[in-house]
Amino acid sequence: MSSKSSAADFLHILRERGFLHQCSDPADDLSGLAGAAPGGLLTAYVGFDATAASLHVGHLLSIMALRWLQRTGNRPIVLIGGGTTKIGDPSFRDTTRPMLDDTQIAANAAGLRRVFGQYMTFGDGPADAMMVDNADWLDGLDYVPFLRDVGRHFTINRMLSFESVRQRMEREQPLTFLEFNYMILQAYDFLELSRRHGCLLQMGGSDQWGNIVNGIELARRVERRELFGLTTPLLTTASGTKMGKTAGGAVWLNADARSPFDFWQFWRNTEDADVGRFLRLFTELPLDEIARLERLQGAEINEAKIVLATEATRLCHGAAEAEKAAAAAGSPFAPDGGGLPEVTLPREEAGGVPMVDALVAAGLCASKSAARRLIREGGARLDGEPVTDEAAALTATAVLSAGRKRHVRLVLTS
Repeated sequence: MSSKSSAADFLHILRERGFLHQCSDPADDLSGLAGAAPGGLLTAYVGFDATAASLHVGHLLSIMALRWLQRTGNRPIVLIGGGTTKIGDPSFRDTTRPMLDDTQIAANAAGLRRVFGQYMTFGDGPADAMMVDNADWLDGLDYVPFLRDVGRHFTINRMLSFESVRQRMEREQPLTFLEFNYMILQAYDFLELSRRHGCLLQMGGSDQWGNIVNGIELARRVERRELFGLTTPLLTTASGTKMGKTAGGAVWLNADARSPFDFWQFWRNTEDADVGRFLRLFTELPLDEIARLERLQGAEINEAKIVLATEATRLCHGAAEAEKAAAAAGSPFAPDGGGLPEVTLPREEAGGVPMVDALVAAGLCASKSAARRLIREGGARLDGEPVTDEAAALTATAVLSAGRKRHVRLVLTS
């Protein structure tokens, strides 16, 4: 692949795979952004605040965009918000984020760094990823000079016009002066990265559009520097739920927060209507293969779901963990054809087999009372998802679990 076409190749992939939501480039074909990249090589960044010790599936669109950036010969920058985490992004939030101390932020940042090594190659080469911390420049700022040199380029009128701020005001929910400064600091991050590393593009979720535009305008006003912004769409499932949210909470990317087996099961449980879209966004399979998989109908769609689960887990946790998870779930793609202990149950009534009975029949609980207690305590799982209703019923073949280590495949017969 020619290095001169790297930026254009990257932008083409984003468009054809469904990553692109907004871009500040006025040209429909994004030729302005592609042409502005020196020698055709694009440096771009995404920022991640250290508000938790792990990222979750909701961050994966941005992470995959950075991965594709590197795969097409360009340079990704991962910005850890060691400085901005001390304030907290108020965008589209109803409440102020909890204040974290330096020790908590450092521990969370260490957890975030672990996941990026799975998706990108870091080093000193022209297309190697970089990881930087905005505390390196934000913590040393002098307040009055910063207000004079940077703050004067932001008007209160303009800041109040952003949807994320306006929503908080309309709901009469407090927006602290501290939070109000967040968008200025993020804008300054973009300017600083362009100065230090020639960063031309900031990417992020659609909720970051206002903050990204602020950075573009700041660079133009301070240094007449042309920068660009790009956002990915806000993803919801076919049934309307926010992508990555489950009854058990966020789907974390770090293995110590969510096991590779449970991560695999999350993707395996994708709704039929979402399979093709998620294959394009969260795997690197060729588009013609994805087109074949999304044409599958009926029970055959499970093949596509297993491919999605295995490929997404491979990227996040490595090939060995993906194969192990597939084997544990009884996947035909398991290298040894292995699987779980299997128990066959007759489906005696239209409503299926009561979950309490299924746990006992599978040998996961010694009695119905123990099964009910397991459900109440959150230890029962169906295909990796927590069972929260004691009156639930098993209606199809599935993997039933007690805790994270005991699994049985239950096969229902008519």
